[in-house]
Amino acid sequence: MASGGGGGEEGGGERGCPEPDEPSEPGRGPEGEATTAAATAAAAAVVDGGGRRWGAQHAGARELAQLYSPGKRLQEWCCVILCFSLIVFNLCHLLRLASLEHTHLVLLGIFAGALIADFLSGLVHWGADTWGSVELPVVGKAFIRPFREHHIDPTAITRHDFVETNGDNCLVTLLPLMNMAYKFGTLSPDELYQLYPWECFVFCLIIFGTFTNQIHKWSHTYVGLPQWVTFLQDWHIILPRKHHRIHHVSPHETYFCITTGWLNYPLEKIGFWRRLEDIIQGLTGEKPRADDMKPKASTCPPTILQMLPAL
Repeated sequence: MASGGGGGEEGGGERGCPEPDEPSEPGRGPEGEATTAAATAAAAAVVDGGGRRWGAQHAGARELAQLYSPGKRLQEWCCVILCFSLIVFNLCHLLRLASLEHTHLVLLGIFAGALIADFLSGLVHWGADTWGSVELPVVGKAFIRPFREHHIDPTAITRHDFVETNGDNCLVTLLPLMNMAYKFGTLSPDELYQLYPWECFVFCLIIFGTFTNQIHKWSHTYVGLPQWVTFLQDWHIILPRKHHRIHHVSPHETYFCITTGWLNYPLEKIGFWRRLEDIIQGLTGEKPRADDMKPKASTCPPTILQMLPAL
């Protein structure tokens, strides 16, 4: 398992079929002269012995990308439009009801919202990485497929537009957003005053949850990020790029939290995900990440035992 300190922060030791290192940030590498083109090319794929292993040209990556359907695209557009309409509606009501008396509770709610969103992002990420299959009805192609594609072609997410990046998260946050809008439309001013700190917490949780995949995309983007994004990453307010590289050491078994990344180290130290996997495997007999390795198996170098029949 990759650890939170020492060599792990630089990418850690590799197990199984290794994945490419992310490119150094332009202007911050050893020579300080990395160009945009070089960084983009390095992120796209790694060449080993003349053969491309990971990246957009990988056969498994192409196959998974083709499963992105027009119906899925329509669902994402509808969710994004409805989600951000509700966000604006609810934010206007929260600003209208704001009171200095609630300041300390609102600040606490912002921190708690970010913390819980980080844990939930890890739980969803761990579940989709570890269990299930692309062949599952409905959820396979719609929700598990992007996770499988991401491990074969980690930079594919940087080529997704805003709708494809955030559509699924917008779908998840629709119900709490609609519930909040209903309260603003039906409750009395006194009731809303009493509920205000709680609604601020829920709204912050929703915001962090909605933008989790956008934050994840930024953690894979090494060229052209706005300065305010790199500032948030450098101060670890959102998921930093170097921090997320630990997860991309095969077999992708740690550092699942991708909103802020605050919980990755403590959860790793207590072995939270390993213990959870052991419990589920003991109850079901299913092996963690068995399906995740299928699209990549053909690209791993053959072992001695695999080569014996051909000798």
